[in-house]
Amino acid sequence: MATQDQLLAALSAVIDPNTGKDFVSTKVLKNLQVNGSDVSFDVELGYPAKSQIPQLRTALVAAAKRVAGVGNVSANIASKIVAHSAQRGVALLPSVKNIIAVASGKGGVGKSTTAANLALALAAEGAAVGLLDADIYGPSQPMMMGIDGRPESSDGKTMEPMENYGVQVMSIGFLVNQDEAMIWRGPMATQALEQLLRQTNWKDLDYLIVDLPPGTGDIQLTLSQRVPMTGAVIVTTPQDIALLDARKGIKMFEKVGVPILGIVENMAVHICSNCGHVEHIFGEGGGKKMAADYAMDYLGALPLDIQIRLQADSGKPTVVADPDGEVAGIYKAVARQVAIKIAAKAKDFSSKFPSIKISKDT
Repeated sequence: MATQDQLLAALSAVIDPNTGKDFVSTKVLKNLQVNGSDVSFDVELGYPAKSQIPQLRTALVAAAKRVAGVGNVSANIASKIVAHSAQRGVALLPSVKNIIAVASGKGGVGKSTTAANLALALAAEGAAVGLLDADIYGPSQPMMMGIDGRPESSDGKTMEPMENYGVQVMSIGFLVNQDEAMIWRGPMATQALEQLLRQTNWKDLDYLIVDLPPGTGDIQLTLSQRVPMTGAVIVTTPQDIALLDARKGIKMFEKVGVPILGIVENMAVHICSNCGHVEHIFGEGGGKKMAADYAMDYLGALPLDIQIRLQADSGKPTVVADPDGEVAGIYKAVARQVAIKIAAKAKDFSSKFPSIKISKDT
């Protein structure tokens, strides 16, 4: 009969392709049971990986069966996403485990498209995902996510999030007419955004993606200081002028203690749909160099592709419009890296601590 030590040795040879570590030493593999020739164990991943679970199960079962005396192997593999720590002194939201800001220094670099596709990619892997459109002056997520109508409110104080493609969405765009300009000063816009965030009945989210407006003004600063950010993703193009502004965004997050999860480079290369000619219209490698300068992860590069724009404008972003395509694969790879980086961060234990109550004896 195989022993637990033999099985642990065999199973430790299987490497998680996402983290580069084995499942045994990281204590991801749990509840190993040996009953005669029958073996069972659980694997608890800290990130969503629905599409990868079958391959992981095959590899782990094969490793266990290489041990002499092993017959049937039962491997239960699932994802368990927990809350991770945010900035000091900022309490987590009740129904949101992790908040990811998607930011850019300037507009027009494809940040909202990236935010929508990251949310959809995480949802496709089995996570509960929300998307908050934090651009009060230029909300675009209602159109990108293909959602019309007004959110419902049962009590007149809180709102139900809108939903499409399995993602919960909230935006000021649901509350005003499409052609209505939000002529508000900074404090009004900031207050409206906080209401959108805190008065939406988010339903047990693993991740809330916040599509920030470009720049480093009132809204960005308020969110960074008052909202529990697990981390931020910076979106830029290779163009020097975009990189200049992206660096300011990085500095802002550093000052308020929000970790940067990585950099996404949009419009990195254009491939002519007629002749296949490759051209770096906005420059080459700028995002990768900036990531190296700041010792940050370079999460990936997206091409300048007309289909990305057409799909977003039609309310069906790339990850749902062409889920098996090359560009969707890039978005999914970026989302996976973000989730894995979050899983490696310190967990939030504030909900585990007892609350102290002072009572007066009578």
